[in-house]
Amino acid sequence: MSQYKIEAGTAQHIGDRAEQQDRTALFTAPKAPGYVMAVLADGMGGRSGGAMAAEQVIRTAKQNFDLYSPLTDTIEGMLETVAREVHTVIKLNAFSSEKQPHSTMVILVLTPEKNAVWAHVGDSRLYRFSGPNFAEHTIDHSYVEQMVSQGKLTREDAKDHKLSNILVNVLGSPNAEPYITIGQHQGLKAGDAFLLCSDGLWHYFTDAELGAALAMNSPRQASEFLIKKARERAEGTVADNCTLAIVKLVAPPKETPTYTVQKMRRAV
Repeated sequence: MSQYKIEAGTAQHIGDRAEQQDRTALFTAPKAPGYVMAVLADGMGGRSGGAMAAEQVIRTAKQNFDLYSPLTDTIEGMLETVAREVHTVIKLNAFSSEKQPHSTMVILVLTPEKNAVWAHVGDSRLYRFSGPNFAEHTIDHSYVEQMVSQGKLTREDAKDHKLSNILVNVLGSPNAEPYITIGQHQGLKAGDAFLLCSDGLWHYFTDAELGAALAMNSPRQASEFLIKKARERAEGTVADNCTLAIVKLVAPPKETPTYTVQKMRRAV
């Protein structure tokens, strides 16, 4: 019997923007039973252009996951291929439409071997929790994060820095090829949880708050709570699109015996 089952869900809020330019989705792999993918993208680049870029991330991720086979492919290689292909398509579309859209990307893949592999580009994040306890999150490819790593800015000051929305690595940039950061965790177990989210969500929460929300609620309940709370905390500002995907590993219900005891008759 499996040591855990997967519960997952996604949610979005347009915030105070004129258009929803984030995208998120959950997929299974036709050629790889037991593999699950969660994808999130935050498009940028003006009306319709940003949405198109984020939509391309979802479309390309699904296409590659549909073709993925653990017998011939690696998850890391597939995720890098997704990023490269998205980058190329966005640049081509930008050339033909005279726009300059771009997008972030964060993708998580869970395997039946109890492994998790993820990749990200930009400042959309993946959080990993063990029960309610924060374990790690991806490091943003942003200008302020570079300043933090160089000791020029504290992490607390970076959160509300006026240049916090400046990214140094995106998909679709006309000036530079993207670099893809890969992470992984082995030995998944019941109680583990993952959160993929755009900066319109993570900006308003501490790591501990996110962990508690996921641990104490189902994915649907946690999604509703986090978006509601993000909207409350953004009051008085022009809040960005808010998007998330939650993947939780929960213990399967205990099996209840269904047999009945019947009286045996003695044969004479």
